[in-house]
Amino acid sequence: MNKCVRTAVAAAAAACAAVVLIPAQAQAAEYSSALKIRGVQYDAPGRDSNSCTSGNTRDEYLTIKNYSSRATINLRNYVVKDAAGNRFAFTANHYLQPGDYVKLRGGNGTDSDKYNVVYRDNCNFLWNNDRDTIYLYKPSGSRSDVHAYTRSGSDPDRNGYIRFH
Repeated sequence: MNKCVRTAVAAAAAACAAVVLIPAQAQAAEYSSALKIRGVQYDAPGRDSNSCTSGNTRDEYLTIKNYSSRATINLRNYVVKDAAGNRFAFTANHYLQPGDYVKLRGGNGTDSDKYNVVYRDNCNFLWNNDRDTIYLYKPSGSRSDVHAYTRSGSDPDRNGYIRFH
């Protein structure tokens, strides 16, 4: 092979390597947070009733998981929002060990690290039964995760629970 051909082959190989690296870098930036939405029970079983005493708001929940293998994450000042701007802010310390999760439930109750639950202390439903987009924000205001669902597009078994990861 002459010098010109070797140079052209080397340049083409370098260009291909650069093209392959660009998407990998973009993907790494997109998933840089260890805290992610694991799933959502957006349609509580039974007839929807947001009564604090007899309703089923507690059966609607969002599962958030710490996918880190080493870091413990404090949920204090993390914020969950939906497409309509409804929001919930974690105002108390709640620590997720590596691989641990928490269910953010509607309704009233006692938050518990032992039982992996935080209550919104609000008896109104947050997630739409047909479609919604859920955003999870870090205390800094940057996005930790985002997921959208539709009843027909993202819930093939029609049980109202979607697993994302």
